[in-house]
Amino acid sequence: MKTTNTTRVETAAAQAMAQVSRQKKIRQAALYLGALILGAVLGALNISQLNAVADFIATVFTRLFSFVAVPVIALSLLNTLAKLGHGTNSGRIFGHTVFYTLLTTILAAVIALILFIVIAPANVPSALVGDFDPSSVSKGSYSEYIITVIPNNLLAPFVSGNVLSILLIAAALGLGLASLPHSDRRTALVHFFSGLQDLLFVLIHWLIAILPLGILAFTAQLVAQIEAGIIIGGIASYFGTVIGANLLQMFIILPLLLLLRGLNPLRIARGMLPALAVALFSKSSAGTLPVTMASAEDNLQVDRRISRFVLPICTTINMNGCAAFILLTSLYLLQNAGVEITGFTLISWVFIATFAAIGNAGVPMGCYFLTLSLVSSMGIPVQLMGIILPVYAVIDMIETSLNVWSDSCVCNIVDKELKTTLGPDTEEAN
Repeated sequence: MKTTNTTRVETAAAQAMAQVSRQKKIRQAALYLGALILGAVLGALNISQLNAVADFIATVFTRLFSFVAVPVIALSLLNTLAKLGHGTNSGRIFGHTVFYTLLTTILAAVIALILFIVIAPANVPSALVGDFDPSSVSKGSYSEYIITVIPNNLLAPFVSGNVLSILLIAAALGLGLASLPHSDRRTALVHFFSGLQDLLFVLIHWLIAILPLGILAFTAQLVAQIEAGIIIGGIASYFGTVIGANLLQMFIILPLLLLLRGLNPLRIARGMLPALAVALFSKSSAGTLPVTMASAEDNLQVDRRISRFVLPICTTINMNGCAAFILLTSLYLLQNAGVEITGFTLISWVFIATFAAIGNAGVPMGCYFLTLSLVSSMGIPVQLMGIILPVYAVIDMIETSLNVWSDSCVCNIVDKELKTTLGPDTEEAN
């Protein structure tokens, strides 16, 4: 009888906690929606003083997320490798992550290619591309970009925010720490880095608590910019193709992949809502990473050993939106330049776009500059990039949301496939 009563009390407590959690999510969603509506109204008023305040708040939030993003990336990967390095778990997690990253990115490029063939975006008038100087934004060749990933200084990548370099450093330190023989020194180092990571997550939860204010500011800023005039003009069909490819990947392809792996897309979308909201307005998947990790762990109960391993990697190499943009933009530039586009050209660009997207940095406009550098290094005329630039702000927002949504899908799939094989999380239990 005593055992039965205890079980009933535990069940009631669990139900009460679940009810509180549901109510918290409803309040959170209401706050996000209210912030979106109020921000849109304030932006539409187009009052210079309000716009200045919104710009200030948006800048503050962007800087705060950037502040925590870089150390979160490094510490997440370092800690996971240090703890899993002696076993086979890290290899299995990494293998699953790379497989689904390549799968989703190739699918994004293929969807973009299909839309390019079906819609056949029209060329712009030649007069529109005559005055643009591509050297004003060109950042060098793609090969030079890859070289910058190899760090020659321990601190420089953290100062510049070079995410790929940071991942290389963190992976090297994590694997080195894992290979150390068990000793008090090794244990002290592991506890030190774990403590730093826990401290960062306290700061992240504080930021999430005031996130509606940031969403309000980002929305007001965006609407004010649109009110000022974003002219699509002759590239409307190109713009629609890029947006359509991203939306198809976001609402059709990735949910189907989740369903095929036995997961509920709506449940995952609700759980990842804070991260998707930040991604939409910050236009930085690296800056959104802290919220992405917190949402996966707190709202969807993803094993933190998986979330803190998979998401930092996906933030850098899982760029569905960028793959679509690279493919469509490059083919559009070729088309406008009068270059013959053959079947071999189309297939080649699926793989070029996939692997180029893997090397993209998860920062605002990172894909734009990467695409410009890539096509210019191949001798493709890039004057049209100046015409694309005014509408890229909207493209970048949707691309980033797609990237974070894809990261979330990969993380949840890997969690479902490997969670039961990892064994109990002893640190969490303690």
